[in-house]
Amino acid sequence: MTKTSLRRTARSLPIALLRARETVMGPVRDMLVSSGVNEQKWRVLRVLDEGGPLDQSLLAERACLQLPSLTRILRAMEDQGMVTRATDPADRRRSIVTISDVGRQVIEDHAQESLAIFARLEAAYGRERMETLLDLLEELNRVTPDA
Repeated sequence: MTKTSLRRTARSLPIALLRARETVMGPVRDMLVSSGVNEQKWRVLRVLDEGGPLDQSLLAERACLQLPSLTRILRAMEDQGMVTRATDPADRRRSIVTISDVGRQVIEDHAQESLAIFARLEAAYGRERMETLLDLLEELNRVTPDA
């Protein structure tokens, strides 16, 4: 029986992406501790602040969340007053989510620290390399591997 040669974990794309995610998200999680907002809620707030009111499915896609997880997260965010949900008058099956003033304040409270975190990361990694990395990751997201 021959052993399949898998790529070493040190050069495994999934593992490398997870390590990079932790490098980036660790300081963000630390930043958010003071407000009681986790990284998923932060992504929802950022997407809504940037994109305006959104249908839940589109919000889930843009915030990189599974729809059932988003539904649970939104319930908590509504209870905290960070978002509101309303039925879409054009399609009563859809729910439109909007950031509230409380949600905008959470972003405002962390904006300077967030900018500083990413400025330090960019300074250490290099602006040009950071832009290249982001371009490559966007390109990777458009690739559909054959099943």
